[in-house]
Amino acid sequence: MGFPRRRQPEWLGVRKEVPSRRRAVLVVLSFVLPLALWSTVSYVPFVWHPLVRIETPASVSYFQRGMLVDRDVFASENRSAAAEGRERAQGVRANPIYLPAPHEVVRALYMAFKTPPRLPSEPWLHESLWHSIQVIFWGFLLSSLLGVPLGILCGAFPFFSKLFEPFLEFFRYLPAPAFGALCVAILGIYDAPKIAIIFIGTFFQQVLVVGNTTRKLDPSLLEAAQTLGANRRQLLFKVIVPGIVVDLYTDMRVLLGWAWTYLIVAELVGTTSGITYFINQQARYRNYQNVFAAIAIIGLIGLCSDVALAYVGRRLFPWHAERGGTSLLTLLGRCFRPRKAEPRRTTQPA
Repeated sequence: MGFPRRRQPEWLGVRKEVPSRRRAVLVVLSFVLPLALWSTVSYVPFVWHPLVRIETPASVSYFQRGMLVDRDVFASENRSAAAEGRERAQGVRANPIYLPAPHEVVRALYMAFKTPPRLPSEPWLHESLWHSIQVIFWGFLLSSLLGVPLGILCGAFPFFSKLFEPFLEFFRYLPAPAFGALCVAILGIYDAPKIAIIFIGTFFQQVLVVGNTTRKLDPSLLEAAQTLGANRRQLLFKVIVPGIVVDLYTDMRVLLGWAWTYLIVAELVGTTSGITYFINQQARYRNYQNVFAAIAIIGLIGLCSDVALAYVGRRLFPWHAERGGTSLLTLLGRCFRPRKAEPRRTTQPA
């Protein structure tokens, strides 16, 4: 008799964990598939390419080399030229200027840090990025200093929950950019109103998320502590806070990404500054490859910061078993980790 075949795990098992190597493959595909779609639209002429880039204007008077025109216009002018016996224009199919190819964005990503700004008063890209990071830092820090303690109180004590959460539920539906003019009137036109927009966009969600996380604490832990004679202060600082600290850390990672989504709107308030200023200036100069590069930089900063925070979290809370997912860095590491040899199975004689 042969050994029973080992059953391969399913790719689409309901609530079943995908093996680490397959998870790593899926993580890579999550980046490769959008890039492949972008490359297809950019490099395959018959997929889209609604315009024609003029290479030889020939007899068409207003055509210029490098000019982009609609395909219908290009075909119409060539038909007119052919009917009148004139030389026909030559061109290749192209995408609009606002959709650069991937290699153009990669080149712009490199050149943007080396190319000086057009005007002496304009900041370099790295200066714009640093300014934006400072706005995010202070807005999120102020929100966390107030939102985390208030969220814990709302989750631990129904008194605070009924006192604050109804208003917070109402206020969180108000768009943060709507307070832009009011923030400028109160705080001026420089960085203070931008930090205020980050604060408004994050604080109210933060209190509710932290309160919900606090309420998920196992009630048996509180009952056991009360049985041992713990008072209200001890329950809060020795049971509730240590019991939710890991989930609270995960919530802060998610909320930090939430704060980044308000950056562009916040930097438009008052005087335009930071990475938003760079994006607007490059769009004004029609350098859309630089616009895409700046957007990619924001995503890379967010992704790298989240991976770094996940790494720090594993060092701060080594006892915490991973639940519901694995970080990008861990998955890629497991992808290339050699498998351990499994012990051979033996059958018992009948």
